[in-house]
Amino acid sequence: MLQKENFSLLKFNTFGIDAHCRLFCEYDNVEELFLLLQEIRDNGLRILHVGRGSNLLFVRDFDGAVLHSHILGKEILERSEEKVLVRVGAGEVWDEVVSWLVAHNCYGAENLSLIPGEMGAAAVQNIGAYGAEVGQLVEQVEAVEIATGQRRFFGADECDYAYRHSIFKDALRGKYVVTHVLLRLNPEFKAAVGYGSLRSEVELRGLNCCNITASEMRSLIINVRRAKLPDPEVLGNAGSFFMNPVVGTETFESLLQQYPDMPHFEASQGVKVPAAWLIEQSGWKGRRLGPAGVYEKQALVLVNHGGATGSDIADLSKAVQESVFEKFGIRIFPEVNFIE
Repeated sequence: MLQKENFSLLKFNTFGIDAHCRLFCEYDNVEELFLLLQEIRDNGLRILHVGRGSNLLFVRDFDGAVLHSHILGKEILERSEEKVLVRVGAGEVWDEVVSWLVAHNCYGAENLSLIPGEMGAAAVQNIGAYGAEVGQLVEQVEAVEIATGQRRFFGADECDYAYRHSIFKDALRGKYVVTHVLLRLNPEFKAAVGYGSLRSEVELRGLNCCNITASEMRSLIINVRRAKLPDPEVLGNAGSFFMNPVVGTETFESLLQQYPDMPHFEASQGVKVPAAWLIEQSGWKGRRLGPAGVYEKQALVLVNHGGATGSDIADLSKAVQESVFEKFGIRIFPEVNFIE
């Protein structure tokens, strides 16, 4: 167990913001977590649990206790012709989990390769890319209630997974700490290339969708992401900053008359419009506001060009949102969590 006061969170947020917290605690198992929660509750401190901080923006220092899981482990619990169940510690790095799954013939997570973060945060945020979401793989989430220290097991149907959403981000936000995640994978590999831009990449690289292997699929996803997204070690960022908005059918039809080339996808409650396209059409791609800017290769990504504060990034986010609304009448919202 590790405990440090006035701790810099520079290495625990991919934006590279040098925010501090009053107390930082890292634990290796559930028993240590129990003890930490009791101690923190007795001292009346606010609690924030972080992974790699790939979906966080520290607008200012955090006056409370920041917890980080170092619960590791990957274990195949069951393998049959229909499924493979794998239990993963919340502190495992997500991309290393995907690599391990492919190496052990457990399939379904390939399209989520190279997404930064850890297993626990992936289950909370319901990370997604190229037509796949981690919520589609979750069988069960093991967690500890912060207020009581009680353990609870959430079935997939209780997690309320939807686009960039889970019950842990909404009704139970800040109330539970995820300790382990049980994933349901496939014993047979089948390439998921239905996502438009991904299918184009497969064809562009001369790959056969019917014969592509899981390893080839993973390599393809990694190469595509590296080509489009900046490395946080080089240029601070949190990946996709905004969620793709869903607009009503009538609103979309009206916009389509003005912008016939507007890309779009069918959604359960209307039509999904790529936020990156809206931002680029609003003139923000490659622009800066001081040390904060919109990435020149992908308008969905806000970046720290060096020395930006959380407030700088937040101000840029607000300016982009206002421009998109002024031009299209569409409100876009961050998927990144603002921590104040």
